[in-house]
Amino acid sequence: MNNLNTTRTIAAGLLGLFLAGCSGSNKEKDQKDMTAFEKGTFGYDLAFLQDKDSLVVLKDSSGQGQLIVSARYQGKVFTSTAAGPEGKSFGWVNYKAFDQPVDPHMNAYGGEDRLWLGPEGGKFSLFFKPGTKMEFDNWHTPPGIDSESWELAAATEKKASLRKDMELQNYAGTPIKLGIERDIEVIEHAGIARLLGISLGSGMQTVGFRTTNVLINKGSNAWDEQTGAPCLWNLDMFSPSPGTVIVIPYEEGAAGKVATTDYFGEIAKDRIAYKNGVLLFKADGKSRGKLGIPPVRVKNVAGSYAADSKVLTITLFDINNKAKYLNQEWRTDREPYSGDAMNAYNDGPLADGSQMGPFYEIESVSPAAFLKPGGRLSHSHSVFHFTGNEKGLDAIARKVLGVSLAEIAETFKK
Repeated sequence: MNNLNTTRTIAAGLLGLFLAGCSGSNKEKDQKDMTAFEKGTFGYDLAFLQDKDSLVVLKDSSGQGQLIVSARYQGKVFTSTAAGPEGKSFGWVNYKAFDQPVDPHMNAYGGEDRLWLGPEGGKFSLFFKPGTKMEFDNWHTPPGIDSESWELAAATEKKASLRKDMELQNYAGTPIKLGIERDIEVIEHAGIARLLGISLGSGMQTVGFRTTNVLINKGSNAWDEQTGAPCLWNLDMFSPSPGTVIVIPYEEGAAGKVATTDYFGEIAKDRIAYKNGVLLFKADGKSRGKLGIPPVRVKNVAGSYAADSKVLTITLFDINNKAKYLNQEWRTDREPYSGDAMNAYNDGPLADGSQMGPFYEIESVSPAAFLKPGGRLSHSHSVFHFTGNEKGLDAIARKVLGVSLAEIAETFKK
């Protein structure tokens, strides 16, 4: 080991000890802390997760907006809150997954924002070995985005930087040597208002964060249309409820279909609606379905509203309407660069009655990363939550999503 590597190793060790001292705790203390908070609160989830990793907790200037970042669990933002430890925990944490043996297919720990790589299916899939049939038994999430730890490169009270190197092979047999750099930072209230073009009135609580994700070609071969190219993929996992609806504005004047609605079988007509350039999708965690918006239709924003808990969520992400996006379906008979630019998923029981969640997801992806050796592609994805003054929430929904809270809440009422 050379001096530079030795220095880096020592620095990483000291950083880990520092963070453990700031955020970690022993099991006895964690269990005591968990009993101090109700399940569903940020404090409960923080105490639970502190027993699994030396976490980084980012905070805004008010101290009420907080989020949990984990290096051990693939650089995830596990969850956030707008009201401190006693406040609602917005992310979905799959408590039962942490004490299970490593699953060879996928380890669903949860996470309000986790980073994956695509494509999942298709001619250049990263989840199936060359020549295998695209079915569940052969489906394996790459360990680097599923079960392996990431390196925590730096951390402050407001920002964490993580990174991970991987060597993969796609379905076409192309070696993919890559690096990921991921910055996660809390966004102050003024920044939230500026980014969304809104006003934050009194009686409202909010939290926001941005992830900036960079994919680097660290191999000796170019990623092109013949060899295949990966993409970055942000997935936000939230807890569903009977009153939750996903809201996706789209370009009305563009040609072609509005959405792909048959990823896991056609979504039932009573679970999806279209209103004046806005797609609404029921997110109650009771019926498995996924949809996607093609590049010519996609806008850079989506969200959800839970009428029963009065939580408005907004996601903001990079898009490129003219770029080529990867088809992620579990089949090889479709053009590999004809995929969707964002997705939404509602969890539900499988055919055998089992269920991973329940949860729902809002997802964004980067275009295919056609990179030469040393090339870099960046994808930014932000998440915002708002609670409190319902009149203020309605104004935000109208401004950002183009639809009122009343319209959202009434769409799927029987």
